[in-house]
Amino acid sequence: MLRDSSGWRQSPSAAKAGNGVKLFIAAVNRCATQKQGPRRVFLFALFALIFLLAIAMPAQQGQPAGQPQASIGAAPVRIVAPRPNYPFPDGRSYVYSAEWHLITAGTGVVRMEVAGNERKVIATAESSGAVNVIFPVHDHFEARFDPRTFCSLSIFKHSEEGTHKRETSIRFDYAGKKSTLDEKNLKTGETKHVENDLDSCATDVITGFYYVQSLPLQMGATYEFPISDGKTAIVRAMVEKREQVKVPAGTFSTVLVSAEAISGSLKSKGKVWAWFSDDASHTPVQMRARLGWGTLLFRLQRIDK
Repeated sequence: MLRDSSGWRQSPSAAKAGNGVKLFIAAVNRCATQKQGPRRVFLFALFALIFLLAIAMPAQQGQPAGQPQASIGAAPVRIVAPRPNYPFPDGRSYVYSAEWHLITAGTGVVRMEVAGNERKVIATAESSGAVNVIFPVHDHFEARFDPRTFCSLSIFKHSEEGTHKRETSIRFDYAGKKSTLDEKNLKTGETKHVENDLDSCATDVITGFYYVQSLPLQMGATYEFPISDGKTAIVRAMVEKREQVKVPAGTFSTVLVSAEAISGSLKSKGKVWAWFSDDASHTPVQMRARLGWGTLLFRLQRIDK
């Protein structure tokens, strides 16, 4: 039995892999029973670091961005603007495998591009193998944010998950202090329109992947910031230690960051650990998510340019 730096056990046993498939089915059924929905299950599986898709708290207060500073101990709840001349990872695609026990559940790809005066983040989620037979997923996400402040501007999602097909758009209106969600069920034609309070600058569940990457990530630092998917909650991220991590993309010296919701419907329901390269790029190398129904591992396969 082998174990990597995340504590994840590896085994060649096909019988145990079969058990992993059974466990995955049980987890999906458990989430349905708990009214979390299959859509939430696979989004957790492919985007562990941005794990707040089911947030249900009213908007929390955040402060407009200032200069990025690491805080040791408690930190103000706000989005911190990127430092001057911050090198956004434009044109790089991070490709991850999502592993559930001894099976590969799917692949997630996240990419940032320049879009005029804005930045656009594109993310895709594709199920594979046995999971694709049990619960096929083909999702496409686009999020836009202001690169001067890291304030999110909009999110678009096209989701095909199991028998569910829908499109969702979210817009952030900071002047009007509200976020607006419009959703359409592509099978039934049913639509939904929801408005929520938005006190000030927030990142979103897609852009949040890059927001954490942009922080100084100094040892012992704690960051608290608002994150929104139409409704807003507060996430606390803590820089815990340095570790060597080996993934298919290579071996990296990393800093380990833990993150969890401290408000919203997911408070105390899960935790994420992310390993960022211990250099200026802060490449997100590996992620592990511990949720109420199991643990998932995400490893960087490659970086496409």
